[in-house]
Amino acid sequence: MTQIPETPEVAETADTGIVADAPKDNWVDRFAPAVTRPFLRLSRADRPIGTWLLLIPCFWGISLAAAIDSFRSWDLWLAVSCGAGALLMRGAGCTWNDITDRDIDAAVARTRSRPLPAGQVTVSQAVVWMIVQAGIAAFILFSYNLTAIALGVGSLALVAIYPFAKRFTWWPQVFLGLAFNWGALLAWAAHAGSVPPAAVALYASGITWTLFYDTIYAHQDREDDALIGVKSTARLFGDNTARWLRLFLVATVLLMTLAVLLALLPARNPLQLAIALGGAWAFGWHMTHQMVRLNIDDPTSCLKTFHSNRDAGLIPALFLAVAALL
Repeated sequence: MTQIPETPEVAETADTGIVADAPKDNWVDRFAPAVTRPFLRLSRADRPIGTWLLLIPCFWGISLAAAIDSFRSWDLWLAVSCGAGALLMRGAGCTWNDITDRDIDAAVARTRSRPLPAGQVTVSQAVVWMIVQAGIAAFILFSYNLTAIALGVGSLALVAIYPFAKRFTWWPQVFLGLAFNWGALLAWAAHAGSVPPAAVALYASGITWTLFYDTIYAHQDREDDALIGVKSTARLFGDNTARWLRLFLVATVLLMTLAVLLALLPARNPLQLAIALGGAWAFGWHMTHQMVRLNIDDPTSCLKTFHSNRDAGLIPALFLAVAALL
């Protein structure tokens, strides 16, 4: 396997235990007890954006489901528990990803300082840590109804497959989207006890959104990925990326619009419908603004634009929550 030359910055992290591609001055490196840091780094606790992107579709599902039959006190527990579950399952998923990718990570300067290739933890320790996180998440899941529990268990197959997707398809971002937006279905089911067509449309909008933001993210690594043979939509689209991003943007807005119409048209509440649709369209405007400022040849621009999707995803969550209060 081709090995990318090591930079002085990466060499320095090998001595400190700090992960080279983690944000500087993150809370794990600054405040966490030393013995916990390798495990928190495995869980990506030093970079919360992934937890947000896993949690936001849950907020969509709770709010749009509640817009049909109103919020209940139970939904407060759903919101809090989905937050904890997103943190835990994102951590378990990232740990699994690092276990499966440890040889690839060891061959790339940017990722060689991660806990497993750097020797900060063993594979056995990582497996135990993954099981602990997933086990705690299971206790949360079992507080839900049977439909939601079944969906939660079913999501494990997607989590297991995703790390291998970049080895056999140019579209690993599809598998990420399937896994990361499952919470829209699960949270809807936890509120309503069922998964209607509106929930499926909402889930689909999350998948196309993931294709949008993770293609942007993958452009940071397209040269490294080419050297080691890792596939991605960034490499597949190349100079046609902007055209594909526009397609994903339009699909995201249209699918979310469809979800809102399927859910709220029967209620015949024009104000509620207008606010919910406004969330989908405001979401689209934010994504359009991202494209205006994006430079796919600048890794810093790609990372900054990727991070802005937390705010983008919270826009429809807020609009849908307001609609549910009407």
